[in-house]
Amino acid sequence: MIMENISLIIMVGGASSRMKRSLKDREDQKGVMDNIPHKSLIPVGEYGRPFLYYLVQNAVEAGYTKLYLITSPENEAFRNLKEQGGLPTGLEVFLAVQSVPDGRTKPLGTADALQQCLDQYPELKQTTFTVCNGDNLYSIGALQDLREDRKAPHALISYGSSGFDYTEERIAKFAVMDISSEGYLQKIIEKPDVEDVPKYKDASGELRVSMNIFSFSGKEIYSYLQKCPIDPVRNEKELPKAVANLVAEQSQSVLCIPRSEHIPDLTDANDIQLFKNLK
Repeated sequence: MIMENISLIIMVGGASSRMKRSLKDREDQKGVMDNIPHKSLIPVGEYGRPFLYYLVQNAVEAGYTKLYLITSPENEAFRNLKEQGGLPTGLEVFLAVQSVPDGRTKPLGTADALQQCLDQYPELKQTTFTVCNGDNLYSIGALQDLREDRKAPHALISYGSSGFDYTEERIAKFAVMDISSEGYLQKIIEKPDVEDVPKYKDASGELRVSMNIFSFSGKEIYSYLQKCPIDPVRNEKELPKAVANLVAEQSQSVLCIPRSEHIPDLTDANDIQLFKNLK
């Protein structure tokens, strides 16, 4: 039985280069990110609140009471958001800084980000927590699912691709999962070849996709973050690779929790308008 999961870690340290490039092509969105370090801070909805506000609000309603934001060293905007009460009430908020190693010009990736967060807040190594991206609006239900009691030390949400309101081209860029008949993760396959996709469908014919929302035992995942190899193409230590190494050694350690629903996200400028009705 896992420990009670009351902590949510959100990764908000990326440079959002794709979003910035796409904004240049939109006359109605020029200047949106001139003073915004991460797309999770883009104002959306009727009241112009940062996108992050709505994700955190869902976390509060799902029962989380501690929030850790993994930021870049240039995190004044997030500090201001915290200090000026720009996030929903009901949680303790902590900032973790992902430093850039000497000799590099950009961060070392998501596995490194999570490791640095655990190093800065060692209490996380002794508990269970949820970790997710800051540019996806995960539902209250998904966040609650990862707080439920389970026998496995780790879990992730396995989304049925039929529930997405995305084009097939966009879905093809997501990571698919190979899941055992008992419901445990066997592999995460990043951007599989089109001809290989059918073999990863489950018994119901559903393609299961990872949207990078996990629950981990800090004690059990830490060494895999440390040992995660640098991807030869992206030149980063990626969290899905750390998870892949984990399940290669421990076959029943990551429980896949199925859900079928759309996950609104902020990938490029065209997505901003999708959140205009948020309140």
